[in-house]
Amino acid sequence: MRPRKIPLRKCVACQQMLAKKELIRVVRTPDEAVLIDLTGKKAGRGAYLCGKVSCFKLAKKSKALDRALKQPVSTEIYDQLEQDFIAVEDEFIAAKDRADDDE
Repeated sequence: MRPRKIPLRKCVACQQMLAKKELIRVVRTPDEAVLIDLTGKKAGRGAYLCGKVSCFKLAKKSKALDRALKQPVSTEIYDQLEQDFIAVEDEFIAAKDRADDDE
C-alpha cells in the first residue's frame, strides 16, 4: 500500500511550502467578504498563511493577500483579520498539536 499523499500549500507571506493542515486559510467568499476559514472548506478564493502573527504582518505590509485573493483588501479588513488571526492562533496551534498526537 502506497503512503497517502499530503497536500502542500505555500504561505503567501514567507513563501514556505507546508502541509495544508499546518496553514490558516483566508478566503474571499463569492459575496466579496474576506475572512478566516479554519475548516478549509468554505466556498471562495483562498490564500494560505503560516500560523504566526509575524507572517500575517508581513502579508499586510507586502499586500500579499491583495494579490492572492485578486481583490484589493482595505485596511479595515486587514485590521479585523489581524484581530481574528490573533484570536484563532492559539486555537489553530492547539488543533495542530492534537492532529500531530493522533498520527
